[in-house]
Amino acid sequence: MEQLEFLKKVAPFNLLPPETLASTAAQLQKVTYSKETVIYQQEISKMKGVDIIVSGEYESFIYDNLHNMRLVESHREGFTFGGQSILLNRNRSLRTVIAKEGTVVYFLPRKTFKALCQTFENFFQFFTIDFGRRMMNEEFANFFKNPASFAESHGASDQLYSKKITDIEQRDIVSCSYDTPIYLAATQMAQAKVSCLFIRDGNEKIVGYVTDITIRDNVVAKQIDAAMPISSVMDNPIISISVQAYVYEAILMMFRTKTRYLLTEDNGKYVGFLSRNKLLSEQAQSPLVFIQSVKSASSVTELKEKWQRVPMFVIQLLDRGVNAEIVNQVITTIADTIALKVIESVIAELGKPPAKFVFMALGSEGRKEQTLKTDQDNAIVYEDKANEHRELVREYFLTFADIVSERLNTIGFIFCTGGFMAKNPKWTHSLSHWKRNYTEWMEESVPETIINFSTFFDCRFIYGEVSIMNDLKSFLDEALKKPMEKVFFHMANNALQYEPPLTFFRNIRTITRDKQEVFDIKKAMTPIVDLVRIYALKNRIFEVNTGERLKALQQKGVFTETELQELTQSYYFLMSMRLKNQANQIIHDKSSPDNYIHIDKLTSIEEATLIEIFKIIKNFQLGIKVRFTNRLLN
Repeated sequence: MEQLEFLKKVAPFNLLPPETLASTAAQLQKVTYSKETVIYQQEISKMKGVDIIVSGEYESFIYDNLHNMRLVESHREGFTFGGQSILLNRNRSLRTVIAKEGTVVYFLPRKTFKALCQTFENFFQFFTIDFGRRMMNEEFANFFKNPASFAESHGASDQLYSKKITDIEQRDIVSCSYDTPIYLAATQMAQAKVSCLFIRDGNEKIVGYVTDITIRDNVVAKQIDAAMPISSVMDNPIISISVQAYVYEAILMMFRTKTRYLLTEDNGKYVGFLSRNKLLSEQAQSPLVFIQSVKSASSVTELKEKWQRVPMFVIQLLDRGVNAEIVNQVITTIADTIALKVIESVIAELGKPPAKFVFMALGSEGRKEQTLKTDQDNAIVYEDKANEHRELVREYFLTFADIVSERLNTIGFIFCTGGFMAKNPKWTHSLSHWKRNYTEWMEESVPETIINFSTFFDCRFIYGEVSIMNDLKSFLDEALKKPMEKVFFHMANNALQYEPPLTFFRNIRTITRDKQEVFDIKKAMTPIVDLVRIYALKNRIFEVNTGERLKALQQKGVFTETELQELTQSYYFLMSMRLKNQANQIIHDKSSPDNYIHIDKLTSIEEATLIEIFKIIKNFQLGIKVRFTNRLLN
């Protein structure tokens, strides 16, 4: 009787019919564990049944290769442990479990538990759906997909992508005054055995730096008088990064900004510096080093060969358990590096541009969410010139854009079928013309202009004069302060066009393609991108990346911490699946990548995870509908 009354309160046992619940309760065995008893060991202990906690506490976790406890969880009264291990992990315990506080459990034999799962679908789904939620956690998913090599792969992931700058050695800052003679600055560098000397102004603020290369190119090669002040030949701007940032972020920042040295800061104060060569030498096996070889490529053919190697690195990173958000950043940095090489080569051929300009990326590339099925999304904004120079300026940039786009297409960044390219004369214009574009799109607010507005809101600086980009964003920021309910209404309607592929019975809806049942994972992800963009616009948030926008929205109180985690984990689980599918198509199938996932290639766990994600997306779409589409109707 005691066991039966207890089970009536415990999910999912309370889903069972009364007669089944009674027979199940009769088979329960009461077990008591003393404090700190190790009950199960991950991948070692064979589960003979499931434990239902009556009182006390289970602490469960996963050990990494350094014997650090990861994914620590606490389980108390009513929790059932072992079901997922039996159903989904060959009866082996997924986690290590330690009893706390003198714990009492009811033990149910494995045979009885499996019989319940086979007979009652709701009972079975209780465990698989919860497991699907856990699989959205990259760390847990990596362990489950390859438990035998988890320690090794997670260790590699730690070293390359989980180490923070504060964990590595930084060089002390060596500096001199801006009026120090060049020869004395060079002497100071030699005595301190550094290749970078930072320059301070009269207020002791670091305003520039000189390197061995600076001395070679700006002094020796130009035969400059070595008695001149060091400020006359110094380089800038100063680029810095927090000591709490990750090492991989520092490397990517160096490639994006073309700097070889980064100042490190802690609480707003410079505390040291890092050199690119030092960081790369410590990451010898990292795909990040590959970016350096891309920078040294000297032809379109060589750049094409580099881009063709990217899928191999994508597979390597994902198999190591590296989060898809980081993989996106690596792909984006490689793509940006290629674009920069092409842009610089075209400028070298055509001559110096007749006006300052910005070459910007749009769409998924603009959001730093590039995949392996990618086309060109870019535009050019150039400064306004006097009437007599307008035609000359426009002619140069249209020719420039045409050559750049053609070369990117040859390399593997195919022409955009929608025409969102600088090659299209519609998207190469002066700053004032671009401001008129944004104004017209916002004022007209019809489906076509809303698509343009959405695409060009996801814009990111690639090359040129950053002040032009800042001017454009300041203009847009002012515009967003005005009521824009019609814009948000149409954007919300666009976001609601793509429904998660769920059937009425909560299965994955498929389409038939080449006699195979598939679903379009890009369309499945689109609602997250769209709804986050709407909230970003509404709150005048100019981060371009979906993950960064989500974090900024959570900090503003728009999303709760739970909503942030659900959307972020959902989005990057889908992104990981999408990237891996595309990489395998290129490497193993020798075919062009697409966004179709074959339903018959999914494991039961992946399918359960996707169903849970699609339910999350559907709930957020409902929030968009209530928040942005009903307002105009009421």
